[in-house]
Amino acid sequence: MYALSAIAGGTATVASAALVLAVQPSVPDTMWSYPWSAGTFVLVCLAYAVFHVLVLVGVLGFARSGAAGTGRAARAGGGLAVAGTAVLLAAELASIPFRAEPLSATGPSVVGAVFGLGTLLTAAGFLMTGVTTLRAGVWRGWRRYVPLVTGVWTALLVGLAATAGIAFGVGVYGLCVLMLGVAMRSPVVATRARIAA
Repeated sequence: MYALSAIAGGTATVASAALVLAVQPSVPDTMWSYPWSAGTFVLVCLAYAVFHVLVLVGVLGFARSGAAGTGRAARAGGGLAVAGTAVLLAAELASIPFRAEPLSATGPSVVGAVFGLGTLLTAAGFLMTGVTTLRAGVWRGWRRYVPLVTGVWTALLVGLAATAGIAFGVGVYGLCVLMLGVAMRSPVVATRARIAA
């Protein structure tokens, strides 16, 4: 269930990013709802919230899987990744009341900061579990690098947030989540952690 949730959430995130890149904007890029009209933005935010729930379930499954080890750093990193994803979910819903406001207004500025906080927490969590996954030795081959790559890319999203590259960046993040789900579904070669992280 956890792996399938990550796969579904990651796939939906990739598809939504592709849609954003393809859509013809209906409002100026100075508006919080860009590129959507205020009415469409509500539906988009609700859809994104569902995607975040799917991702959240997947990240929770990864945190509980033991793939990152059983030590304090692994537990803390898993907790941060889960918390960060939950904050992103809350930010999607918090965006709705400000759908018709410009980016410079107080509401969008606050929600934008919440998105930034969620992204930072998620990045920190995956960077920590990325390192502990490499040390734990539970996952082998390409799978062992997925959490660390996810952490590095999520950290880069902070820099992309205010640029035209954010949709592409979110799409790559979705691909990372998708690969995390695939990694969780793949057979485990090593069943015990070599090193407690």
